[in-house]
Amino acid sequence: MTATTQQARSATQPRAWLPVAAALLGIGWGANQITPMLLVYRHALGLGTGTLEAAFGVYALGLIPGLLIAGPLSDTRGRRAVVVPAVALSFLASVLLTGATFSVALLFAGRLLAGVSSGAAFGAGTAWLRETSLPPLGTASDHTAARRAAVAMTSGFALGPMVAGIFAQWGPSPTVLPYLPHLAVMAVVWLLLRRAPETVTAGRRRVPRLSTPGLRSPRFRTVVAPMAPWVFAAPAIAFALLPSLAGAGQASNGVALTAAIAALCALAGILVQPLARRLDLRPGRNRAAAAGLLVLAAGLVLGAVTAQAREVWLLVPSAIVLGCAYGMCLVAGLVEVQRLAGSNGAAGLTAIFYALTYLGFAAPYLIVLGTHLASYAVLLAVTALLAVGTAALITRAASGEQAASGQAASGQAAGGQAAGEQATDAQADECASRPQPAG
Repeated sequence: MTATTQQARSATQPRAWLPVAAALLGIGWGANQITPMLLVYRHALGLGTGTLEAAFGVYALGLIPGLLIAGPLSDTRGRRAVVVPAVALSFLASVLLTGATFSVALLFAGRLLAGVSSGAAFGAGTAWLRETSLPPLGTASDHTAARRAAVAMTSGFALGPMVAGIFAQWGPSPTVLPYLPHLAVMAVVWLLLRRAPETVTAGRRRVPRLSTPGLRSPRFRTVVAPMAPWVFAAPAIAFALLPSLAGAGQASNGVALTAAIAALCALAGILVQPLARRLDLRPGRNRAAAAGLLVLAAGLVLGAVTAQAREVWLLVPSAIVLGCAYGMCLVAGLVEVQRLAGSNGAAGLTAIFYALTYLGFAAPYLIVLGTHLASYAVLLAVTALLAVGTAALITRAASGEQAASGQAASGQAAGGQAAGEQATDAQADECASRPQPAG
């Protein structure tokens, strides 16, 4: 073993990504713990549907600006400078939510801060996790790094509503106790992040760019962007729309049931990610995204059946199928973004991707708005057709780009071969023009 090899191995930190993954898990927990609490606030505070929908949606008002500003900022100022304050904001958001019983304004303020925290952490944190997973710090591949980020966030999305729902359903003080576990988790995360290595060193920091690397790529516009809103449209329909259509709120354990549906959807998204990784091993095809959209269409058809039959038990298979669609599309999108961004501007492009994915949270509300034209079952079926159409669109775009890349490579090879033949011919002509020695 050479000295260089020994130095490289000593510089490797195979567990450096774990504190960053814990931060993504904790902030994902804080983002989704509100899901079962909406029923609690409906009964305990007497809040109407409009107020609850506004409290759920104000999260996006903080999320998207946080994504678009904090991601590029971390490319210039460093990951730690963005992710550590995001952890503190997530902690503060839960503190405010514990007082929502006394003031609805605290409910809205807590959700807004949770959105800002998520926006700041998801772009920068995903890039930080990738950089601590890949060489020289780690030994993982791009696929493994993308899967680690997806699993960390999705685990938080599952644990948040599950733990909050259990404490809200059967514990004392159902408007305060459900948030205390998250406060404990974020305190531990803050301590762990102190050991995570900074990956944007002084030599890599640069003046902020007006344009993000990879954003103008045809592949981002024709493959990644059309698929992105479907990522969160799937779980949003699964746990924000279908439970109310099936009458879960009227069940005796409605809070726990809603929490279980949200957790089951996220868990399915975790378990399907190895399959998504295998589907996307060959760059260019993006089979994981197309397959995820087709699974999503199947979940929407099942959701249409659920809306028509109004049977609570149908929420379980619907959540599983839609959760699988979410997991496949999320991994496919993150892998594409990492390929396009490379090492420069990774957080910026990841943030833009997440901003597009969160547009999918508007899907339940758009469906509700359409009910004056058709029934929920019909609208969900139409949404399934749109998902199939998107799958066909991105498959065609990916195939066209792959064919164009193949033709360009063939043209370069043919050009090199022609240049070689011309050089050989010139050498032969030069030899023939030389005077030959007398025999």
